Amino acid sequence: MPAATADPLTLPRLTVGAADRPRRVKVIATAPPGLEGEGFPVRRAFAGLEPRDVDPFLMMDQMGEVDYAPGEPKGTPWHPHRGFETFTYLIDGEFLHQDSNGGGGAIQPGGTQYMTAGDGILHIETPPEHLVLSGGVFHGLQLWINLPTEKKRIAPQYQDLQGEDSAMVASEDGGALVRVLAGELAGHRGPGISHTPLAITHLSISPGARVEIPWPKDFNALAYVLAGAGTVGAEGAPIRMGQSAVLVDGDTVVLQADESLDSRIPAMEVFLIGGVPLRQPVFQYGPFVMSTRQEVVEAFEDYQAGRFGHIPPEAIQPFRP
Repeated sequence: MPAATADPLTLPRLTVGAADRPRRVKVIATAPPGLEGEGFPVRRAFAGLEPRDVDPFLMMDQMGEVDYAPGEPKGTPWHPHRGFETFTYLIDGEFLHQDSNGGGGAIQPGGTQYMTAGDGILHIETPPEHLVLSGGVFHGLQLWINLPTEKKRIAPQYQDLQGEDSAMVASEDGGALVRVLAGELAGHRGPGISHTPLAITHLSISPGARVEIPWPKDFNALAYVLAGAGTVGAEGAPIRMGQSAVLVDGDTVVLQADESLDSRIPAMEVFLIGGVPLRQPVFQYGPFVMSTRQEVVEAFEDYQAGRFGHIPPEAIQPFRP
């Protein structure tokens, strides 16, 4: 599944203190299916969760996993954003990105893109021509991260980060591989610059293995299962693919993979994220996330007036066979 991998026995180890207390599960929710962009399938990972529990995050979609026939791969056409950041993580497939601020690149398996929409940006995310023609497996995640009120109109920025940029560590006994994709975990820093204190990680947990991850007290904690099944939290609550857990009150996050996983799934795959909640007003309408309704109205006016920049000459466009 993940392209960025390593032998856990050769990596630095995460350790927890003897007095550290595992967080308990507040709620587990199942992500409903949906469609995004030009019609690619997603699971809405935060559906059923309280906005207060996911703050500073706004939404998260698991894109795929889908095995496209030739001619089927889809993305999103040119569209605007303002007031937040997008974090896209690709597990399988390839995406091209281009924006009105001069950013662009190809996201390869294991890679990420970190885009600060800030004051306003236009961008496109689309599979390349060769992938549309060949078809193939597409799988990834996109996370929307809120910006503090005072930073919602900062200058847009794009960061193109590949799998080899991620920090990799292992659980204490080597039974789990932890990729730090953004932010910091126990002194191990992921790539990229975020405007909100956070940690974004991807865990691969071997069958039967138990992992205990030190977690900052001021961060919330959200665990989403990408593949496989197991248990989560101090009470060992069952959790499976397509489910999210909110974890509260403690110093660590505990996960354990089932002893017997599907033969096609070598490990339990978990997206574990958290950050410092902003606890600020949020008014969202479509691609704009601001603090008030009037600010969203202004965003629409600025977009329609061309103040988000312009689609570049010779811009990437969705490929249609």
